[in-house]
Amino acid sequence: MTSTSPRVSRFYYGWKIVLIVFLTLIVSAAISSFPSVLMQSLEREFGWQREAISGVISVRILLYGLMGPFSAAMLAKFGVRRMMICAIMVMLLSLGLTPLIHAVWQLMLLWGLLGGLSTGMLANVLGVTVANRWFVKHKGFVIGLLTASAATGQLLFLPLLAKITEDAGWRYAVFVIMGALVVLLPIIGIWMRNHPSDVGAAALGTDEVVKPAPFTGSILLTPLSTLRMATRSATFWLLAGTFFFCGFSTNGLIGTHLIPACGDYNIPVVTAAGLLAMMGMFDLVGTTLSGWLSDRFDSRKLLFWYYGLRGLSLIFLPHALGAGYTQLTVFAVFYGLDWIATVPPTAKLASSAFGPEKAGMVFGWIVVMHQLGASLAAYGAGYVRDLLGSYTVPFVTAGFVCLLAAVFALRIQKSRQQAAAA
Repeated sequence: MTSTSPRVSRFYYGWKIVLIVFLTLIVSAAISSFPSVLMQSLEREFGWQREAISGVISVRILLYGLMGPFSAAMLAKFGVRRMMICAIMVMLLSLGLTPLIHAVWQLMLLWGLLGGLSTGMLANVLGVTVANRWFVKHKGFVIGLLTASAATGQLLFLPLLAKITEDAGWRYAVFVIMGALVVLLPIIGIWMRNHPSDVGAAALGTDEVVKPAPFTGSILLTPLSTLRMATRSATFWLLAGTFFFCGFSTNGLIGTHLIPACGDYNIPVVTAAGLLAMMGMFDLVGTTLSGWLSDRFDSRKLLFWYYGLRGLSLIFLPHALGAGYTQLTVFAVFYGLDWIATVPPTAKLASSAFGPEKAGMVFGWIVVMHQLGASLAAYGAGYVRDLLGSYTVPFVTAGFVCLLAAVFALRIQKSRQQAAAA
């Protein structure tokens, strides 16, 4: 590694990188959440069972998670800009062929396989990688902001996509998302950079411009060897276990099934999408604030409160669905503030325990567990709903699981860096 004097600039280029990644993750989040809008339309048009569609979403969520650690390796080897462009091209292929489908296996290929792999490239690992490269100061805040982009994607797109689906059909909603991806391509191609040294800058909070060490490992074997190293640590298993419960109670359950659950109570799809958008608005605040808090307070205690409060809100949800819009609004606000607020403290704990060089891949494997939980919830909730005719059991079960995760969070040991800071 070599070092040179940093270029003096009033505006730190890393904030431009954060904006580009934020916009990209917004659109990726819209694609990830769109199947919940599609579910009832596909049931009506093709006569498919909710269990079958839930199975497609379950596979997409699982592949989204499995891409995480390998995505971190590819970002290191090929560069952030190149991999972002490749992921968007695969998304465009998947979306462009979707209006032609007429069988479940085609939906599985386009939305399960291609959709899972491409959105997995543009996921939490991308945000953590960018934050670790460009920021020492404000790192927790940046992770929180980029994580919150998933909520903002729902805030901006879900009501619009639901309205287009209701008025013009779901195929036109697909074209809207494709248009957003086409706009992103030149923005990434022109202004995205892989590392602060590309613009002669140091990571914010440091004084030296340090070029990154070249990636010399294997894209397949390096993540696996990192996993073997991480599994020797009890901290990894506690972080992975709590994140499994996080996925079980968020995008796999609420992100996938809240709109269909509202449909069971004759709540229109646009209204239900508005509830998710409201959650997105409050999660933008909650997750960004969580990143700020993780720079200042014990992340283990933050996770305890986040999981505990989320569990209580999910136990309340079946009552809210039957009680009316006011109670659902209370749930949306309360749950939204806490939706993915768990990501910044989890990423911060992983970085403290395993170091910034390995944090991306280790966090990628922790995200795999998150998506395993989400995948189980996405399919299991659809199966239980078809079996019992109600989502009450999945929602309440997820609530108690979150309370268990709150207890696990307090079992995480402080790293040496945390202990020294304390």
